[in-house]
Amino acid sequence: MNKPAPLHVGEALAVSRFAVPGMRCAGCIAKLENGLAAVPGIAAARVNFTAKQLQISHDPALTAPALLKALAGLGFEASPLGDALAGPDGEARQLVKALAVAGFAAMNIMLLSVSVWSGAGGLTRDLFHWLSALIALPTVAYAGQPFFRSAWSALKAGHTNMDVPISIGVTLATALSLFETITHGAHAYFDSAVMLLFFLLAGRWLDAVMRDRARDGVSALLKHMAAGALVVGDDGQSQWLKAADIRPGMKMLVASGERLAADGVILNGRSHFDQSLITGEAMPVAIGPGGTVLAGTLNTGDAVEVAVTAAGADTSIADIARLMQDAAQGRSRYVRIADKAARLYAPAVHTLALCSFIGWMLAGAGWHESLLIAVAVLIITCPCALGLAVPAAQIVATGALMKAGVLVKDGSALERLAEADAAVFDKTGTLTLGSPEPVDLSMLDATQAGIALALAQCSRHPLSEALRTALTAAGTVPQRVTLVTETPGEGLSGQWHGQVVRLGRPASDDGDLMAAALSIGAAPEILLRFADPLRPAAAATIAELAHLGLPAHILSGDRPEPVATVAQALGVPGEGGLNPADKLAAIKSLAANGRRVLMVGDGLNDGPALAAGHVSMAPGSAADASQNAADAVFLGTSLAPVATAIRAARATQAVVRQNFALAIGYNIIAVPLAISGLVTPLVAALAMSGSSIIVVANALRLKGSTR
Repeated sequence: MNKPAPLHVGEALAVSRFAVPGMRCAGCIAKLENGLAAVPGIAAARVNFTAKQLQISHDPALTAPALLKALAGLGFEASPLGDALAGPDGEARQLVKALAVAGFAAMNIMLLSVSVWSGAGGLTRDLFHWLSALIALPTVAYAGQPFFRSAWSALKAGHTNMDVPISIGVTLATALSLFETITHGAHAYFDSAVMLLFFLLAGRWLDAVMRDRARDGVSALLKHMAAGALVVGDDGQSQWLKAADIRPGMKMLVASGERLAADGVILNGRSHFDQSLITGEAMPVAIGPGGTVLAGTLNTGDAVEVAVTAAGADTSIADIARLMQDAAQGRSRYVRIADKAARLYAPAVHTLALCSFIGWMLAGAGWHESLLIAVAVLIITCPCALGLAVPAAQIVATGALMKAGVLVKDGSALERLAEADAAVFDKTGTLTLGSPEPVDLSMLDATQAGIALALAQCSRHPLSEALRTALTAAGTVPQRVTLVTETPGEGLSGQWHGQVVRLGRPASDDGDLMAAALSIGAAPEILLRFADPLRPAAAATIAELAHLGLPAHILSGDRPEPVATVAQALGVPGEGGLNPADKLAAIKSLAANGRRVLMVGDGLNDGPALAAGHVSMAPGSAADASQNAADAVFLGTSLAPVATAIRAARATQAVVRQNFALAIGYNIIAVPLAISGLVTPLVAALAMSGSSIIVVANALRLKGSTR
């Protein structure tokens, strides 16, 4: 390939994105960015270390294979991504900046207020009030922006929200304090306004952290879509085309190790295809001429020529993406507990403050005293405790779950986990480990085991990998086998001491995909059976879920026979041979009958079902799309964290209800005192802070919720 000409300023650049899972440290970032920048035709490379992604600006003449080759030259394996993946919106980052500013200002203003509280008067009091104003005014203007913007947006739309009384209370307290400072008044309430913002921002930041953990599962499907393919024209010439430019009727050359960029039918060649992302089937499927292959599946064998039948938005993987989007719409309508409380809170607070002001004016108090009382009502009823009640409990619970091996992405997921009353599991990779293991190798003597190991280590077929791992762990020494060849769909053969040895498909094929045969010369073949073992604690977890009121059911894309075996072992009903639409329909049927389904799955074919469930979980070994579609991810090989998450979620909801009761009880006591004029804005701020501290202390009890 000719090297692209040097880039010139103003040239239009192409932008390509790649997933680079091998990034581990800052050194990898420097190696990628600096190394790629030195490649002719590449203008710049930028790493997103958090997402393990790389964006390259380059000459349009550089194709994806050329960029992948450049990455391989730097020692990194990569896979192309689609055009655009959504990144985090940075809300939590903005809130933590505002929180830091408010906290710093609150501490300094409180220090200045100590002297005023101690009885300082005259010029000293005025000086401290002005110093407080100089700190508070820019702080309120900056740290109050999240509330002011939200309140203004709500008012422009003709309705109210929790941020409206917050904004009014902070603005009035600040304005009244500035008036008191200018008129040499005895009291200013800058500390109240800034401290109020600090506690509210703390709650808002905790909530934003939880929300930022939620990621769009549909965008992760792009990682499983090939960026393009090598297309053969009628004249026999081949060229690389982007996936978006591929059309039905074209012919693709799909090499070993490549993912398909479109659906099609094999014209020439025979190979094995890993379809686990689509069907959930653990074993690669042998497909020959006339067989159908699907976009996103991986060619694990020889090169094949494929006639394209569907491309772009018409492929099977695109259908799954649409199913996920449609299914997620139902779950997005879930209303969180805090949002339900907000609907009633804002109108009630506005009414109380307005009635207090009008009532005191009618009673003969001046506008200054009436406004002070109204501000005190707004501050003392400010939803700091209510705002902290939910996120404080959820943050503590998710921290405890993280230590137990469960990563919860969204605060609402804990609420929905607590409400689940039915559990649906995929089989392969979820109830089982998703990797075959030999059932019994004791029938092999040392020589036979050595021959099997010598053959197995020459293949990357899942059964060969499993056999190699088991024999190596047993200390087997490989025999010297020569002239080893692999035939797709048949297996491996070679020469040992002048005899033909073979490891592959059994001659007496009974349809069992989880078996291989070892033959040595003319001796009868030795049948080696494999099994996909259950995850540790699978049976105990299913039993515990039933005890918690979540009866389990298996819905799998695997063949009905192995599904029935696992279902019988666990004592639950199970269905096999289901496609993604079938699973989605089953989940919707359960939901239509009033069940709140916990869906647990790992494959791309589980994506729509994960999105449709009332709540969902995926193992850490799951496909990226499944992890992103799920509300929680559990780590390790054991299934026990699923039941642990349910118990912790229910404990969290109990604490949240207690926090709401504490916050409401505080308001029942404090509001009448504020309305009667017995509470100043300063005392109101201190009382509000005290209620917030109590709520947080109660939430800390959830540290032991996973035990």
